[in-house]
Amino acid sequence: MRPAIALYLVTYAVGVVGQTWCGKNYMLGSPMAPPGGQFPLPTTTNQPLLAFRCAPAIKPYLASDKSGSIIVDTGLTHLKVEGAVPFYAKSNSTLAVSVTVNGCLLASGSVPVNATGLELPFSLSSLKPQKGPLTISCTAISEDDFNFKAISELKFMPDPTEGSVTKMDLRTGALMVQSNGGRGSTWEPIFPIGFYTGFDNYLAANLSVINNLKARGFTVIHPIPTFGNLTALNEVLDRMEEVGIFLMYDMRFSYMNNTAVTEQVNMIKSRKNLLLWYTGDEPDGTSDPLNSTTISYDLINELDGYHPVSLVLNCQDYQFTAYTRGTDIVMQDTYPIDINATFSAVYHTPCASDCGVCGCDNCKGNFDDISSRMEEFKWRLDVLGDKRNKPVWAVPQAFGGEEFWPRTPTGNEFLVQSVLSINHGALGIVPWDDPTPADVKESATQLALAMPAINKFLFDPHSTFGPVNTNGVDIGIWKSGSQTLLLATNLNYAPTTVTIGDVFAITSNEILNSGGSVQMDSNGQLHISLDSVGTVGFVL
Repeated sequence: MRPAIALYLVTYAVGVVGQTWCGKNYMLGSPMAPPGGQFPLPTTTNQPLLAFRCAPAIKPYLASDKSGSIIVDTGLTHLKVEGAVPFYAKSNSTLAVSVTVNGCLLASGSVPVNATGLELPFSLSSLKPQKGPLTISCTAISEDDFNFKAISELKFMPDPTEGSVTKMDLRTGALMVQSNGGRGSTWEPIFPIGFYTGFDNYLAANLSVINNLKARGFTVIHPIPTFGNLTALNEVLDRMEEVGIFLMYDMRFSYMNNTAVTEQVNMIKSRKNLLLWYTGDEPDGTSDPLNSTTISYDLINELDGYHPVSLVLNCQDYQFTAYTRGTDIVMQDTYPIDINATFSAVYHTPCASDCGVCGCDNCKGNFDDISSRMEEFKWRLDVLGDKRNKPVWAVPQAFGGEEFWPRTPTGNEFLVQSVLSINHGALGIVPWDDPTPADVKESATQLALAMPAINKFLFDPHSTFGPVNTNGVDIGIWKSGSQTLLLATNLNYAPTTVTIGDVFAITSNEILNSGGSVQMDSNGQLHISLDSVGTVGFVL
């Protein structure tokens, strides 16, 4: 729950029995009742199932693109996930895959069973660019003549006459922008890192703030509405374009108003530095209509279509499927720092799975809440068949001293939240909120300046990832070619040393350090020493 939203609910809920957050009653005297809306757990089967899926590698392709590829996944599972059907052939067999559009063959090839991310190339010359998506039909035939089918969408659009395009690389989950801040001819991945940022009291009051944020390495600014003064808004957006920092445009207060959405999209979509749209701000918390995010998503794509849409979910498990239908990017804002996870000091009620609100839904009040939320969201998207299509981003806590959060995180605690999120799959870091204390800003700057080195591993489709969690230290290890990226963060409030093997290195290049070191011994083992809530990043 955001501080601003919490204040709104306090005012609105006085004397109202049954006011809810995440579907739960939280006012004193309200009855305890199951909120409903939980994600249905898939059943298991003894028979192996094949989850055959296909998707375009890039979304959207443009008329100026000459070729593309279709990504094929043929995972075996015992969970009855979306599209999974019984598989009777040998697990080491191959599938003859064909991809058609309007009945015409687009791509074909042989794909092993239980493979991930195999690409089938195709030419775009036979297709005509259009605003709406094309339906692609994928068929796989096993050596024993079993058939498997999947449906996906291919966006092949005209080149825009103005503004920018943000592509999604579905091989890695990266957003891709044109080089030189949207002005160049080549496409490169971007890791969005930057704060939800105060507008009237901060950005509009001093445009030099924008130059400072750019110099610190932040790639995106997410101005917090409302934007009552359009002259001031345009001055802020003009300065952002001048310095080359991307815009995440927020319609939280108006995304359910089609007229307002239409006005704002038409006003903003021609901006050269527009990265993506943002609609629902915790719609699961406020129980917005279940089709609200989908309605706005469809309208935005009708009006624009060249930039992805994002939203943030606050609840651990409330109407996840409904709200994520209306987004390309799913964000989570788990705020566990210094909370009382079992009793609300604001509403004087207990917090449990069927009642209460304590600022972090169904949390324990530690860093593990963040990694759990990341993994839960990714798993649900996988069950729904959307893991490849919808990356997950994180919103670290960068505030405090209000409502459920007595204090602001330290800079080191901020880095733990952020690196923990990246280790568990976050492809964007957008903290709430700026202005933030100096030590948090400095730690965020350290991470932002390290991201170019980290991106080479996150956004390499051929890199491999191995997670390690030992003795309360969370470690992400990416291997790309002859190099290894190691991000290690200490979830303990005490100095901790851990040892891991199978990491061969001749030299190491430190890219991030908030209290720690690494040392390789003669046996090829890596010793990682971290201060209390310390974090290190090395390229080995």
